[in-house]
Amino acid sequence: MLAQSLRVVSRATIPAMRRNFTVSAARRDIIQDLYLKELKAYKVPVVKASDSVGQVKPWEIPAAPKAPTLEAGTAADLAEYESQVVEVEGVSAAVEEEPEVEDWFVVEPIKDQH
Repeated sequence: MLAQSLRVVSRATIPAMRRNFTVSAARRDIIQDLYLKELKAYKVPVVKASDSVGQVKPWEIPAAPKAPTLEAGTAADLAEYESQVVEVEGVSAAVEEEPEVEDWFVVEPIKDQH
């Protein structure tokens, strides 16, 4: 009973604290209405088979490729190529020597400044 009386008193004393929500009328968007009207009124043009004439080239089968020809062409040139000695960098054809070992870290002696 005490709780009910407190609620009644609190409602009567603070009427300004109450929130009143109002719903405004929906606004109409004129631009959107015009756009939707034009979309609904649009008719797709009919596509004919003759519409592409003059716009694209007619398709033709491509020509068959030619067989490649050898530049050397003769058997003597091919035999000369096969008889050549293969050269490998760092190895001589006559004698295989051990490569020289280079010392990359060289320490120079310190000169006395006195």
